[in-house]
Amino acid sequence: MELALQTHALSRRFAGGHGVHDLDLAVPAGSIYGFLGPNGAGKTTTIRLLLGLLKPDAGEVRLLGERLDPTQRGALARVGALVENPSLYPHLDGRANLEVTRRLLGLPAGRVDEVLERIGLANDAGRRVREYSLGMRQRLGIGLALLSRPKLMVLDEPGNGLDPAGTQQLRGFLRELVASEGLTLFLSSHLLGEVEQLASHVGVLDHGRLRFQGTLAALRDRVRPALVLRCDDPSRAIRVLVEAGEDPALAEGRALRLWPRLPVPELNRRLVAAGVAVAHLALEPVTLERLFFDLTAPADRREQVA
Repeated sequence: MELALQTHALSRRFAGGHGVHDLDLAVPAGSIYGFLGPNGAGKTTTIRLLLGLLKPDAGEVRLLGERLDPTQRGALARVGALVENPSLYPHLDGRANLEVTRRLLGLPAGRVDEVLERIGLANDAGRRVREYSLGMRQRLGIGLALLSRPKLMVLDEPGNGLDPAGTQQLRGFLRELVASEGLTLFLSSHLLGEVEQLASHVGVLDHGRLRFQGTLAALRDRVRPALVLRCDDPSRAIRVLVEAGEDPALAEGRALRLWPRLPVPELNRRLVAAGVAVAHLALEPVTLERLFFDLTAPADRREQVA
């Protein structure tokens, strides 16, 4: 499998034990990789290490197959990045903001118009950035990262502060961008639901350590889905289920929830045979949020999370 981004034993420690420890990231080329973790987990520190903005205590970074060397910029030439809030000039218009960076990079003059079209700001290019909405500013920041035609994009919390409509628009924009530009996208976020709808692969970081890395499907396979039961007589249903070796618990609205050991059709047969009128019997979808907390919860709470 070709990797667009790879680290080996990447570490950076700060006073008090904070930082990141022995990270082995493997981001497949062409993927949307969701880098998840609670605030303070080390996501931004990791991104700064990946971009050469921080020096690691140990380990190495490879970008598009090339080792990151602080004395050379070659590995970063095909990488675009937006770390935290975009650095924009609010008194200049959108076009001028892109033009400043284009000249610094020595790119062709026509590249600005191409990027404005790509990020959907061609009609607003003459407006001052101070008049832009937060979503427009985020797109302009991504446009700055796109100017050099990168093959790898690294975005740190691009959805911060956006309302639901803005978040949805950003998600569609990023998905279309990856498809049309042939990019690999490394996306740091704590917005679990958005990553679940966007990413093909995920890495879960907690207290500076990688708790999981792989596809969304592989992550979901780690946890059994819960079975939710609604019926006319929960007390009788509990007795039947306990006799069958199950461990049901009451949930909202007098429903029962359990993690079944027996096949669901067999449980349904036993309930009906005992005179229980089953109105609803279904496995709950396993959400990324549930999986995330299962991976990052303290050991003494993991059974409660499950």
